[in-house]
Amino acid sequence: MNYDEALKYISNTNRFGMKLGLETITKLLELLGNPQENLNIIHVAGTNGKGSVCSFISNILIDGGYSVGLYTSPYLENFTERIRVDKKEIPRDEVARIVQLIDEKISIMLKEGYSSPTEFEIVTAMAFYYYNYCKVDYVVLEVGLGGRYDATNVINSSLVSVITSISLDHIGVLGDTIPKIAYEKAGIIKENGAAIVYGQKREAEEVIKDICKQKNAEFIGVEFGSIEVVKSDVKSQVFNYTSSDSKYENIEIALIGEHQIKNSILAINTIEYLNKNHKINISIDNIKSGLLKTEWPGRIEVIKEKPLFIIDGAHNLDGAKSLAKVLEKNFSGKKGILIIGMLKDKDVDSVLEVLTPYFKKVVATYPVSDRSMETELLKEKISKYVEDVVAIENINNAVEYAIGKSNEDDVIIAAGSLYMIGSIRTIIKEEN
Repeated sequence: MNYDEALKYISNTNRFGMKLGLETITKLLELLGNPQENLNIIHVAGTNGKGSVCSFISNILIDGGYSVGLYTSPYLENFTERIRVDKKEIPRDEVARIVQLIDEKISIMLKEGYSSPTEFEIVTAMAFYYYNYCKVDYVVLEVGLGGRYDATNVINSSLVSVITSISLDHIGVLGDTIPKIAYEKAGIIKENGAAIVYGQKREAEEVIKDICKQKNAEFIGVEFGSIEVVKSDVKSQVFNYTSSDSKYENIEIALIGEHQIKNSILAINTIEYLNKNHKINISIDNIKSGLLKTEWPGRIEVIKEKPLFIIDGAHNLDGAKSLAKVLEKNFSGKKGILIIGMLKDKDVDSVLEVLTPYFKKVVATYPVSDRSMETELLKEKISKYVEDVVAIENINNAVEYAIGKSNEDDVIIAAGSLYMIGSIRTIIKEEN
């Protein structure tokens, strides 16, 4: 099996849909020798900011001299982005080798009467196997969906559970209220463990605290009252922060938006916990250096100048609000062009209501996914808020249209589905 055949094999498992539950992946990992049991895992769940927080933590640990596996999803441009060791993506020949092995184990499972694993279960098993093979010191593991029954929660223990900002998303799967969603996210908290928790709405925090009490786990709430922002623009942010342990001055991050400052502080608190409780040795200099080195593509990322072209994966209400804050702060009074594509299972109307006031023209397009909202329907929804709206299904054509309608000093924002953001990033990179 070569790399392309391996990707086709993984893609074909899409037909098994999405199944929340741990029986199938437990069996698959057992046949692979339970590689996850040899790993020191930092487990990260939440609605928004998981990827950024994982990347911050990973980069700080790497700066401290440790070997780190980073598992995230989805990918923007290349499948191999999902599984990294020390910032390097898994080699394509390793993907082919491990998928071949997994295929052999699945044949055994089917003979024993087990269900075929889903795409996410196969990729998660591949990640565990590869990290164990590489003998990494730590794994920063991002939850795929929810937490309690997510395939990543097959692990029996973790060094710490980290919970990022929680809001309404995937309501058809996780529940239609904040407490229900918080309950699912908090499912990653382990018996006698610890949870580092982003400052939440009270109704979410109460649920998480209750689960910590049930599991005799330490609840560590991260507050943001001591942040002093020194500088913030579309290139970088500088801030001061005082935790219960240390004072941090002139921390600089390349990720944009107030929410990214908070995400970096969540990462700082996680590292401080690991320093105190798991005998790692990370200095303040490692923390500052690791944060500055962190890049997280597709999150308020400038991909072109003249016109300024920014992409952001704002696909739910909280994500849209974070992007709107950046627009208000940096482009107040300057209305640009929005390219947007959305999945039909998202809260499309809420996202549009928040974002559209900042734009004079909107281009509706179609992310490459069977869950995407049709462009004409999206255009109809946008028309409630903006008069000048066009529907262009082909993403490449949508990008060309937006650039063609812009002057050098204009701003183009592409937001919505990460599937679309990845496509646009590739288009602009190739153009450059």
